[in-house]
Amino acid sequence: MLSYLTRWVSRGAFQALKGTSSRPQLVKTPHIGNQTLAAAPLPFTGGSPGVRQARALDQERLLQIDWDDGSCSLYPFTWLRDNCQCPHCTLQSAQARSLLFTNLDVHTGMDQVQLMDNKVSITWPDQHSSDFDPDWLKKRCFSSEARQAQQEELFLNEREYWDSSLQIPTADFEEVLHDDKAALAWLEALRRIGIVYLRGAPAEQGQVARLSQRIGYLRLTFYGHTWQVQDKPMANNVAYTSGELSLHTDYPALHHPPGVQFLHCVRQADQGGESEVVDGFHMAEQLRREDPEAFNILSSLRVDFTDSGADFCDFSVQSKNHIIDVDSEGRVTRINYNNATRDSVLDVPLHQVQPFYSSLKAFVELLSRPENVCTYRMEPGDLVTFDNWRLLHGRKSYLSRGQNSRHLEGAYLDWDEVMSRLRILRKAVREC
Repeated sequence: MLSYLTRWVSRGAFQALKGTSSRPQLVKTPHIGNQTLAAAPLPFTGGSPGVRQARALDQERLLQIDWDDGSCSLYPFTWLRDNCQCPHCTLQSAQARSLLFTNLDVHTGMDQVQLMDNKVSITWPDQHSSDFDPDWLKKRCFSSEARQAQQEELFLNEREYWDSSLQIPTADFEEVLHDDKAALAWLEALRRIGIVYLRGAPAEQGQVARLSQRIGYLRLTFYGHTWQVQDKPMANNVAYTSGELSLHTDYPALHHPPGVQFLHCVRQADQGGESEVVDGFHMAEQLRREDPEAFNILSSLRVDFTDSGADFCDFSVQSKNHIIDVDSEGRVTRINYNNATRDSVLDVPLHQVQPFYSSLKAFVELLSRPENVCTYRMEPGDLVTFDNWRLLHGRKSYLSRGQNSRHLEGAYLDWDEVMSRLRILRKAVREC
């Protein structure tokens, strides 16, 4: 039987856990503000697009395809020659280009183009021929709309922002392990919303490793493949104490921090230990609106982070990261902030020191507003999965009772592996 998460996905909504300090209750239609969470819609998968006409525009060195639906696409000659799908130019078993770039004429012309057997057939000046399926070409149209749709299909870049009213999507641990639809719903929600709660795992170590096998493999760090979050004597990390943990992302001391984090509750504290999460992307955008200067400083100055000690092996890592990473179009792509590992070394000009502190203070105060923080309490067998590039997470202090104290097991994965499994699952589910 499919999990509630999967069933509600098929009906356009998620089962959710209410973000409160008590054990969450199940609801049918969670909302974030005025938005209803829903599974990513599948693209149109009808019949192949029909080609009405194909003609070469020699002066512009473009191939024009007129489609039966009245639309038109343009393809550069060079791009077409570079992406010839014949066995001489593409290794079919790997779907990888075997045409050497040194052998590519980047100023090639086109001798002939014709429609043959529902394919666009091109003959090049050296008499090499290339055949293209219309649907393959249509998906790779260079219009801004087609390119955006293709990038969304590949990367699921759209996000659902949230605040303290978040109702965390949840699923059954065993169903995610054994059912492709449940696993796909889990990963899509993880990508869109940034956090998914799994329930029903055995309350014993080893479950984060089991879950990772559903995706591929774990990210090894200096703390090991998996790590035990417990109150430890002579702790080599502030997480390994019973004290409060302020909102943070993990491992900004690495230039490429882990993208996804798993935390499994093996044993919970009798008192305290509630978890907190904040949508860092949402808060960064809010900072951009409320204090543009602070946003610009935190997205332009590189801050030093450090971490040293011994665990899986001895280590001394150092990085320089923006608190807020943005891409070339200004979109927030990653938050890098951990006050515990922010270095005393601050490699900025003297006149920028105070503006940096003021900007970081504005961001941290925004993160800490009660209306932005979602609080929940894990119980033994609960497992939370979240986007470490997006979410900041924290923990309230708890009463430690030695060997029987609070115990979480954690692990990391990278987004490349997670997105790889998401694409594979999506293809499998669509073909069912």
